[in-house]
Amino acid sequence: MSTSTAHGSTNGGAPSGAVQGAASLAQMAGRVIGAIAQEAQRRVPTADLDERDPDYIRDTLPRLWMLASLYFRAEVRGLQHIPEEGPVLLVGNHSGGNLTPDTHVFTLAFSTYFGVERRFHQLAHNLVLSMPGLGMLRKYGTVAATPENAQRALDVGAALLVYPGGDYEVHRPTWDSSKVDFGGRRGFIRLAKERKVPLVPVVAIGGQETALFLSRGERLAKLFGLDRMFRLKVLPISLALPWVLNVGDMFGHIPLPAKITIQVLEPIDVSRMDVDRAYERVTTEMQTALTGLAEERSLPVLG
Repeated sequence: MSTSTAHGSTNGGAPSGAVQGAASLAQMAGRVIGAIAQEAQRRVPTADLDERDPDYIRDTLPRLWMLASLYFRAEVRGLQHIPEEGPVLLVGNHSGGNLTPDTHVFTLAFSTYFGVERRFHQLAHNLVLSMPGLGMLRKYGTVAATPENAQRALDVGAALLVYPGGDYEVHRPTWDSSKVDFGGRRGFIRLAKERKVPLVPVVAIGGQETALFLSRGERLAKLFGLDRMFRLKVLPISLALPWVLNVGDMFGHIPLPAKITIQVLEPIDVSRMDVDRAYERVTTEMQTALTGLAEERSLPVLG
């Protein structure tokens, strides 16, 4: 039988004052995060595929591509594997935190190769679209990652870039940078089958070297209820500029100039495969290609 005093218990539990203090701290943090969540949701723009602006892309593309080429020494291979016209689902692995350099590099390369008039959209998390200073993403065709937006983009004949791994993959630890990790999400397979469009895998390496990603912080995300408020299952922890210790990556970071290499693979016809078989085929081919890209690198960041 255990006994207790006004200061705590003798059964190995934490003192009651400490428990109450921790509970109060968690409640306060929850209220702060909730307020941020409401403001972020308020800032998310209504999805509008027509917000993509070819004239804006034409004006800004040369200098942005030059910047990406110089800073990230960007290299994009295999763009000829993408069908020259019509709807296509581009499926990529996701790296680099909330400011994903591989997405920017690929978007610039796609627009350079196929021309700014070809419709091209990218799906992104609501939090990314609501971040200050990133309105240009919408002019390049970025819309919120919802099934409805994905279907609409394909229905109007656009090329659509999706990242099934989402926040789970983009914040994986840096030492897993050469690992494709969709977390078992298969919605992209169903989308390709339902819309009867070719599926083209896109693998990238280097993004996870733009900061030192330490942990996804899944337990922290659950503790603070981020899944309910943000649709986030992670609260990542990284070492990144200018914050040094970066928790949540809510305000982004300055990416290190890691070399970004992207490889577009040949299309995969998933129309006659069941979902599980198609998922295994796509992820296996992507992992094989990503492993090959990793073997080409001699040093982190330098490439």
